[in-house]
Amino acid sequence: MQENLSNREKEILRYIVENFIKYALPVGSREISMQTDLNLSSATIRNVMSDLEDLNLLETPHTSAGRKPTDKGYRFYVDSLMNKEALNKSEIKFIKSKIEDSKTSVLDNEDLFLETSRILGKISHQLAVVTQPFLSTGIFEKLELISISSKKILVVLNIKSGYVRTVMMEVESEISRDKLDSLAAFLNERLQGLTLKEIRETFEERVTDYKYKEPELIQMFMNSIDKLYYDEEKGRKIFVGGTGDIITQPEFDDPKNFKSIIDLTEDKNLVVHIFQKPGKGKNEISISIGAENREKKLKDYSVVCTSYSFGEIKGKIGIIGPKRMNYKKMISLIEYTSKLISEK
Repeated sequence: MQENLSNREKEILRYIVENFIKYALPVGSREISMQTDLNLSSATIRNVMSDLEDLNLLETPHTSAGRKPTDKGYRFYVDSLMNKEALNKSEIKFIKSKIEDSKTSVLDNEDLFLETSRILGKISHQLAVVTQPFLSTGIFEKLELISISSKKILVVLNIKSGYVRTVMMEVESEISRDKLDSLAAFLNERLQGLTLKEIRETFEERVTDYKYKEPELIQMFMNSIDKLYYDEEKGRKIFVGGTGDIITQPEFDDPKNFKSIIDLTEDKNLVVHIFQKPGKGKNEISISIGAENREKKLKDYSVVCTSYSFGEIKGKIGIIGPKRMNYKKMISLIEYTSKLISEK
């Protein structure tokens, strides 16, 4: 039924959605009559708005004669009425310079992801989320073992396509440089070209002849792989920016709403669950609105996200904010940012 809206109904719905997004105020028939080129009387517009309300595309707040969009109204707008809004030149310049500067970070690329979350939060005035690339499909290229102190070893994993992850491991006693070099050479020979998932699943059989020779060193390496997976699963490598920006939105003048967004920013398990699955195929935009989110804490929010690529591995980048977000701007923002992160 919604697909068969008349042009008049579509234009009125578009106007209400875009004005509610902009001003956070219900829209009345008189405003639509005065501010559009529809040449319709207020009475006719009220009838159309009533029809849209019957279709569950609009709703009437208790204290207002105006209308605002429902979850279904936002969905129809996003799918059928919305045009993308291009970033302006100053935004493009700002994002590009910040991301290119962050790409010079040597270890872990953490500066890049942290800075990206801050940039997105600043421009969008929403919560911005960036995950590090998901490692299960990452192809092992080489390993370095660096002695930091008598009982601390830095494990540096180089993933094909230039991605680097580091893990600090503690050992019971000091290990000589020769032993570290020998283990690194052995593991590089045996494991090169495998995905980290394959290494995890077949590690025992691949290192049998070395395991009994240096059991502590072999276990240290396996622990470092396990720690990477644990950090990923528990959201320890997820970056959230924009907390200070989103609370300036009018929704958060209400103490109840303010508490809900603070709780959301602190619930890393929930955030990582939303963004955990690596994208498939092309880096398409995913938008979930209100009740479309399975998590109860997100019923008043929308999530816009996409994937970015580091060669064969992917991470997620996205925005969480009130349903009254500027979807057409958010899509352009994360599309452009994802492209910059993905570029070599």
